[in-house]
Amino acid sequence: MLPRMSAKADEIRQVKKTQQSGSAIRAEFPLFIGWGTAAIFIAIGGAALNEITEHILPLLGIFAWLFAVVLWSAIRVVRHADCLAIKVGEPYGTLILTLSAISIEVVMISTAMLHGENNPTLGRDAIFAVIMIALNGLVGLSLLLGGLRYREQHYNIQGVNAYLNVIMALAVLGLVLPNFTTSTSGPTFSTEQEIFFVTMSLLLYGTFLLIETLRHRGYFVEAKETTTAAKHPPHHLARVRSTGFHALMLVLYLGVVIFLAEKFAIPLDNSIEQFHMPQAFGGAIIAALVLSPEGLSGITASLHNQLQRSINILFGSVLATIGLTIPAVLMIGLLTKRSVALGLQGGNLPLLLLTLAVSVVTFTSRKTNVLQGCIHLLLFAVFVLLIFAP
Repeated sequence: MLPRMSAKADEIRQVKKTQQSGSAIRAEFPLFIGWGTAAIFIAIGGAALNEITEHILPLLGIFAWLFAVVLWSAIRVVRHADCLAIKVGEPYGTLILTLSAISIEVVMISTAMLHGENNPTLGRDAIFAVIMIALNGLVGLSLLLGGLRYREQHYNIQGVNAYLNVIMALAVLGLVLPNFTTSTSGPTFSTEQEIFFVTMSLLLYGTFLLIETLRHRGYFVEAKETTTAAKHPPHHLARVRSTGFHALMLVLYLGVVIFLAEKFAIPLDNSIEQFHMPQAFGGAIIAALVLSPEGLSGITASLHNQLQRSINILFGSVLATIGLTIPAVLMIGLLTKRSVALGLQGGNLPLLLLTLAVSVVTFTSRKTNVLQGCIHLLLFAVFVLLIFAP
């Protein structure tokens, strides 16, 4: 009798294990789509893809196809980063998410810069777009929706101050100072200035990471006043498996995004030329594609009354963009002998300074409301307007 029961129990466990394996494979269906798409474009080749996208209909089709696959894969990157975050806790989880997204951003901007003719402003436009979309569009939407749902939301002011201090310093030095240096003509740095800025940015960002993860980790966790956060865990919908599984899936999805980002640069560049769109529009498309998964995570956290996590995600994206992407863009320029224009021109310059000032005012207390969200969304609308009507 006992051997039969034991055999039946083993059979049940085997069936459950098989079902779980099948469920895991079905859940990773986007991975097969991504690598299948990559295989197709490997077979087509870069030269053939360039010729195909010279015609409008194939251009639009390939643009939409690659945009959808890259976005889907990027969302899966965030999903597995979220699951790893459950394992390691905050703020390490948010840091994994931020660095994963920034690696995508660096690759997309780099491949777009290296494709075709030299476009010295593409990196600057993409970086500025990330700052505007994150600090105005996504922060504004998070504050608005969170304020409508909870009236007021609380956060840890020490953590926000740490983010804003570093963001303001690097943003002004990287995107404003080049307009006023005299070593070179135009909104550019000299070689010596570029090397200094790259070194200084990486050191400052590394120092911030030490503060965030070791010395003052408590600055970046939920404020004590937020009592409802426990009722809505940030990852309540995520099914967590082993750390190794999620780490492997994270790397595989990142591989898809990195490879297809190079291919996406071709229809993006050709689309801007075919439809005579502003060059800044290309940077905005890259920024929107990169930030959409993080934006979704940030807004979801705010709706669950976890404003501190939302701030960690969105401000972390901006800080990593300035602290890591600008040095990457400058290094590409130095290695390939391409000119890199970083200084903002026209209405974008005062818009950046106004955004930084409004962000400081918004986060001077320990709570936020609907009005502050509306102000940030107004600045985001101005950013969109200036793309098409500078």
